[in-house]
Amino acid sequence: MLLSTRPNLQACDDFYEALIATHQGLETAQSHALNARLVLLLANHIGHQGTLLHALELARTSAGFAPAVAELAERGAVTPVAPVHAAA
Repeated sequence: MLLSTRPNLQACDDFYEALIATHQGLETAQSHALNARLVLLLANHIGHQGTLLHALELARTSAGFAPAVAELAERGAVTPVAPVHAAA
């Protein structure tokens, strides 16, 4: 499955507004944890390793960082930073 980079959201302004509203009232650490959960939920929905690795590569390079995903895939192990969640 190829990663689509063409605009695909039907109501992108509405989604952006909902995303910002979801973060309102959260501390920075809570906001980061929410983003991590959102990424993992969407990654699970996509479910295709190649597509997800392509997305990681695009996100990293479009943010101005050197590509690293290929090296990680070759090593076969990725150690993500575990988000810290407040006790419920």
